[in-house]
Amino acid sequence: LRDVAGLLAADSGTRVFSVGDGGYDTHSNQRGAHDRKLAGLDEALGAFLADIRRSEAGRNTVVLVYSEFGRRVKENGSKGHDHGKAGPMFLLGAPVKGGLYGEHPSLTELDSGDLAFTTDFRSVYATLVERWFEGDAKAVLGAEYPVLPLV
Repeated sequence: LRDVAGLLAADSGTRVFSVGDGGYDTHSNQRGAHDRKLAGLDEALGAFLADIRRSEAGRNTVVLVYSEFGRRVKENGSKGHDHGKAGPMFLLGAPVKGGLYGEHPSLTELDSGDLAFTTDFRSVYATLVERWFEGDAKAVLGAEYPVLPLV
């Protein structure tokens, strides 16, 4: 993220950066591992946002944080949770209109043991394609999805 902040400050012309943070795929003794990983993510994103506020390009940056998989509600036999359907997404940055979009997923009304998502991740993508990049979301995603008032 430090390198991305530098590239933004240098106005490199690059519009999309991708950074990964592995190690979340735990299925046993998950609590401690996730506590540490999420604390590190919080620290890294906080430092990144502080860095990018220093440049005009940074102040015009939207950060999308997502998980490639959700977690099941029921704990497995190893004090962990197996892969599920609904996963978190966060948008960060000055241009983002904060708030919760969609409803909190129910812990009791499940989809085959998984949380049922309340906001389709493709709506978030469609919103960014159309409202942020001024592109054609249907051409990119292959279908139309509701656009949300995120940015």
